Amino acid sequence: MTGRSPHPIDGFSGAADADLDTDAQRTFEDAYRRLVAYRGGGGDPADPGDVLAMQMVIRIEKSQPPARADALTAAARAVALLCLDDRAGGAGPWVSDLDAWCGARIRKIARRARGAQWAAAQEVWGLTVDTGSAQARALVPGRVGDVDRRIARLQIGGTDLDGSLSTQAPDGGVCLWVNPDLPMTVGKAAAQVGHASMLAVKSMTLEQAWEWRSAGCPLVVREASGPRWVDLVKADARGAAIAVRDAGFTEIAPGSVTVIAEVTDR
Repeated sequence: MTGRSPHPIDGFSGAADADLDTDAQRTFEDAYRRLVAYRGGGGDPADPGDVLAMQMVIRIEKSQPPARADALTAAARAVALLCLDDRAGGAGPWVSDLDAWCGARIRKIARRARGAQWAAAQEVWGLTVDTGSAQARALVPGRVGDVDRRIARLQIGGTDLDGSLSTQAPDGGVCLWVNPDLPMTVGKAAAQVGHASMLAVKSMTLEQAWEWRSAGCPLVVREASGPRWVDLVKADARGAAIAVRDAGFTEIAPGSVTVIAEVTDR
């Protein structure tokens, strides 16, 4: 992959796409272009219950909690895979919900579950990802006032996870770099890397995005060193990387850059 900006493509042309039928092409392109077109911003509705949000659930068992890096990676992959899923394009059942969510101010709410709670969360519309020691589920966005009771009862935050994030740059691919100067809970960080995984698609052509999804949206989450973060901020300014700027609803100040998504050649 390269970090170049996407460009209009009439259809798939690479060898990897030769076995796709026209409907599959159109369905994926719908989901891809929704992410590429997303610009963010906008105000909140007068009724707090009308706020649109994606609920995210991280499995955290008391006896065997996941490593922090694995949990964040699973959360980010789950969000990207849901947004690029076949059900997110064409005449898929998730289209209207994702259109509305991406047309508003994107919000994510991370929750934790274990045991029967985790099993119940699997019954709510969404997509679960396993990464290393972690499992995370991204749910189809909707009104905060309409959150399924099985999800609404899950606790938000309150738990941290052991393990630190590596600062070593990967050989290539999608890397989500976390700001080293902003302490964040696991839930807050999960929401931020989830947003970064969506923004990373803006750095891919249609064919690259298809290959990425076909591989399961592989990515790594790293914590930038101080000098590395300075370089990444500069890369964002010149369009070679994409920064997540938080709205400041929880934990950190509005406009803070929390994560920077970098897509490079392998």
